[in-house]
Amino acid sequence: MAEKLNRKKILIVSLLFMGLGHIIYLKEYIKGILFALVEIILLILSPKIVSVLINLCTLGTPKPDLPIMQRDNSIFMLIDGVMMLAVLVIYAAVYGLSVRSALKRYDEYEITGKLAKTRNPFSELLNKSFPVFGLAPAVLMIVFFVIVPLVFSVLVAFTNYSVPDHIPPNNTVDWVGFRNFIAMFGGQKTWTGALGRVALWTLVWGALATGTCYLGGTLLAVVLHESKIKLVPFFRTIFILPYAVPAVVSMLVWQNLLNGSFGIVNQTLIALHIIKSGVVIPWLSDQWLAKFTCVLVNFWAGVPYFMLLVTGTLTAIPKDIFEASSIDGANKFQLFTKITLPLVLYQTMPLIIMSFTFNINNFGAIFFLTGGRPIVADSTTTSAAGTDILVTWIYKLTITLMDYKYASVLAVMIFVVLAPFAIFNFRRTKSFKEGRV
Repeated sequence: MAEKLNRKKILIVSLLFMGLGHIIYLKEYIKGILFALVEIILLILSPKIVSVLINLCTLGTPKPDLPIMQRDNSIFMLIDGVMMLAVLVIYAAVYGLSVRSALKRYDEYEITGKLAKTRNPFSELLNKSFPVFGLAPAVLMIVFFVIVPLVFSVLVAFTNYSVPDHIPPNNTVDWVGFRNFIAMFGGQKTWTGALGRVALWTLVWGALATGTCYLGGTLLAVVLHESKIKLVPFFRTIFILPYAVPAVVSMLVWQNLLNGSFGIVNQTLIALHIIKSGVVIPWLSDQWLAKFTCVLVNFWAGVPYFMLLVTGTLTAIPKDIFEASSIDGANKFQLFTKITLPLVLYQTMPLIIMSFTFNINNFGAIFFLTGGRPIVADSTTTSAAGTDILVTWIYKLTITLMDYKYASVLAVMIFVVLAPFAIFNFRRTKSFKEGRV
């Protein structure tokens, strides 16, 4: 008589070696061997894995006596280490899957009182495990093309990766803990002041860029929707044109138009005798006027998007509501403030939040219009100019100063600030609510 299976024994054996519970107790030899092969491969590669993890901890040692290309490259070691950690996480997930599979097989045995035999183990394995095999390529791509680069970017913030003394392979990079965060958030007055100035302007810019475009687009959509003239489609087409032109082209054109010395805007104002000859308006060279110009040009480029968005929302509002309110004596302003605006806001609030997060990271609207200029007092040290937002500052830190450690700190800060907005926006979507069990 066959020995009765014991859940505790199966659990212990499955934890000791991957797939061993399937082979010894559950008689699933094919599945057990496949699981066991995974652990055998890992054991064979364990010396290499240990070496990569040690390199991740040390990031190499200086070897000035060797040629440059033969020295330890700390960044390669960091990337390899992060990828190896991802492999180990995947291995742990597969290990857990093997234990779960063994226990599930035991639960089936508890119900039937015997181990079901299969004629074709491969067919059963593919049928029952099809969801796992089907999702595996997508999961692997997400891990190695999304999660690994993100983790690498975060870890750079905890190193001294910057010019001139810590650029591989000439020099090694070292772990410095929270030193960069301390320096950025109060340890060094120059950097802290630049961070406060740029972060505040980034939030103000995001709010103004979103609010002005939304208000302008809403008013424009309502006016065109309520208008009785036959040329409404023509006007809608005209207003859409700024949105149809690539943003890079638009910003570069506006940069030339607003040039203080030879820009068409100033030359036109002089020709119309609005300003005196020889007097120029510093649209892009005065810090506060340049910020106003950024918001104004973004308003020109962003209004069409919200006009289209609100126009679609307005067509979904029943006309009976407006007719009933008009009969009750409501005027146009009351109809807009009490009916149109609340309904439009309700429908478009997630998109407003998404637009706000987009504008905070709107690199092109700032960089291609002003380049972050004008220069301010601390720009020489920090490279943060008068109209720079966080994302353009990160670009300058990496390209101009090659100060990757501080750029990574800023990237982490942006993620911490924007992640709640993104999660909140996602949780409000209909697809998320319907997908919950």
